[in-house]
Amino acid sequence: MMQDDHDIGYKPVVLPAPTETSPIRERAYEYLKTAILSGRFSPGARLTEEHLAKELSISRTPIREALHKLESEGLIKPLASRGFVASQDSKEEIDELFEIRAVLEGYALRVICERVTDTVLAQLEDTVKNAEEALRRHGLDEVFQWNTRFHDTLHELITDKHRLYHQMVTMRQYVLRYRKNTLQYPDGGERTVDGHRKILLALRLRDPDLCERVMRDHIQQSKKDALQFLYKDTKEVS
Repeated sequence: MMQDDHDIGYKPVVLPAPTETSPIRERAYEYLKTAILSGRFSPGARLTEEHLAKELSISRTPIREALHKLESEGLIKPLASRGFVASQDSKEEIDELFEIRAVLEGYALRVICERVTDTVLAQLEDTVKNAEEALRRHGLDEVFQWNTRFHDTLHELITDKHRLYHQMVTMRQYVLRYRKNTLQYPDGGERTVDGHRKILLALRLRDPDLCERVMRDHIQQSKKDALQFLYKDTKEVS
């Protein structure tokens, strides 16, 4: 159901001062994108230049440019009247997001396999143990945080692969807005922690083929959990 402008909960926001390398339109775009992907602007929320310009205390021109960029990325859709609405991905679009992420993350783990150190492996082990402990306490929000830390630690090893890193971060942003909900059930959290255990083992074995395979399997399981959560009436998700 579409929300009116006043339902979004606008509060004045002061954007960081623009710099030569980060103009105000880019900062407005990043702010709005983060707000959509984090769920602050939920699917169906109406977004207008006037209210967003007021919220961010900037002119409407950078807002207009940011909205059109977000539209081109499929994060918002234009209304028949005026303004835009935050999009809800279809089942097919969610499937595509996870498939793309599986390819990127699988390849990335091949690269990581060749450069991971014993120190990083120890950090990953600690992260998995912390997630397991949180799972035993049914601290599912904490499980999500530790699982996010696990992937952050891996991604830090390939920041020099600029194109790969940027694409992975972007795809991960899209996916995580669905992923967190699936961990609100113990089975989903258990499967995720188990997947991280397998990834850790593959890294310890220094087997690039195994690394790619277990990472792809891990993302595929995440996709299945997300689709089953979002489409509860669907008896079977392929």
